[in-house]
Amino acid sequence: MRIYLVVMDETNEAKTALRFSSIRARETGGRVHILALVPRQNFNAFGGVQATIEREAAERAEVMANAAAGNIFAESGKMPTIAVRPGNANEVIRKYLDEHGDIAALVLGAHADGSPGPLVTHFAHTAGTLPCPLYIIPGGLETAEIDSLAERGA
Repeated sequence: MRIYLVVMDETNEAKTALRFSSIRARETGGRVHILALVPRQNFNAFGGVQATIEREAAERAEVMANAAAGNIFAESGKMPTIAVRPGNANEVIRKYLDEHGDIAALVLGAHADGSPGPLVTHFAHTAGTLPCPLYIIPGGLETAEIDSLAERGA
């Protein structure tokens, strides 16, 4: 079974990657894994305040991932696997790929303008060391174009 890994956050690029992945999974009889990242906080507050900030960040990531999963379930009838992990994005993604050897592709969305984004830049640079193919979905595509690409497997 083909499993497509999507890194979920609140960006349009993540939504583009998720749309492509969910349609591609439907077309191939595959599944989607959603990895929601909880970024490290760049400051240290008093212990209780810091713990509250981190807990709220994790809750936001989980709510976002569950909302995305609900959309996939509504379209395909298959519930994706959801993981919420704290830490450095590049390290967390790499570790997730290592832990799940059955991932068929890492799917990332690129910004429509300018730099493609930090995840795309990092993983495109290290694509030769990934355990699976890297799909980069252009951010400038219209919804119908994304759907068409995903449906035909191009």
